[in-house]
Amino acid sequence: MTLRDLQAAAGATFTNTEVAQTFPDDRAALAAATETPGGVALYDRSHWGRLRLGGDDRLRFLHNQTTNDIQRLQADECCETTFVTSTARTIDLATVIFTDEAAIAIVSPERRAALLPLLDRYIFPMDRVELSDVTDETVCFSAIGTGGTALCARLGVACPEPGKHLEVEIAGAPVRLAATQGLSRSELTLVADRAAGGSLWEALVAAGALPLGDATWDELRAIDGRPRPDRELTEDYNPLEAGLWHTVSFDKGCYIGQETIARLKTYKGVKQQLWGLRAEGPEPLAAGAMLMQGERKAGKVTSAISTPDGAIGLGYVRAKVGGAGLSLTADGVAVRVVEIPHATRGYLAEAAAV
Repeated sequence: MTLRDLQAAAGATFTNTEVAQTFPDDRAALAAATETPGGVALYDRSHWGRLRLGGDDRLRFLHNQTTNDIQRLQADECCETTFVTSTARTIDLATVIFTDEAAIAIVSPERRAALLPLLDRYIFPMDRVELSDVTDETVCFSAIGTGGTALCARLGVACPEPGKHLEVEIAGAPVRLAATQGLSRSELTLVADRAAGGSLWEALVAAGALPLGDATWDELRAIDGRPRPDRELTEDYNPLEAGLWHTVSFDKGCYIGQETIARLKTYKGVKQQLWGLRAEGPEPLAAGAMLMQGERKAGKVTSAISTPDGAIGLGYVRAKVGGAGLSLTADGVAVRVVEIPHATRGYLAEAAAV
């Protein structure tokens, strides 16, 4: 059976983009990712982009195009990095897997089409860089939860250390298995040829992973605080405001957007921060609503999700107003500001700890 047939047989609902939005046991899968000891949720990320960079200059090139220190990484490692504009406005948060032959950048579905021509524009004739989109040739799954090591054991494969990856065989097919940081919680990312997608998914489910639909993954990433393009990652915000300090190197020298980011850190110029939001009552939140502290504007809601336990979301709050624990309103809805585990805050975290 094909991957879609297997998901449909399991009760998945689909959008017209062929992305599984929900599964019947989504709430159990969410609990497996967040609460259940030894639990694992299985999310199909095949609609996310996979951009392959080959050639001898691939690391230097990606190093110059993104915020992390790519050139220090070895062929068995992976990391998160951020694509930004020349003025350090956010484009996308990517996971990059490095092998002996290539670097594979896993990018958001909203940015796949835009990033390929953007990167190609910066390849000069003397650069030994080969850029291609391998999304349609591959599948990509994430296994999320504390049970990743046990899942690997049941599949008969080794589990990579955090920040590293291995080539393993599952269901008779070669699979790139990476211990990534796309979410702050334990996460394994699997990339394989598209022809192996159905058998790989079937093996993971048989080993105990619970399928998680795209809509519920969006709820999970809001709980975690992972920013998303067109919501938290836009030209209105920079990666330091988005809580992505862990994706930024302040020592590697020149790269696109470097001067602006360096000034923000040196002169403590970060004016707003990304936080989690939780409605205090049954009312829904609305993305785009202004966050208010009394009569004063305090920020903006960027993501809003209704859950069985009430509305949650993400939003930017002015640094001078405060952070976790604040009580604000959004279109009259009482909102509590909460910490998000994915966010790193640099000097702002140090100031809060004093």
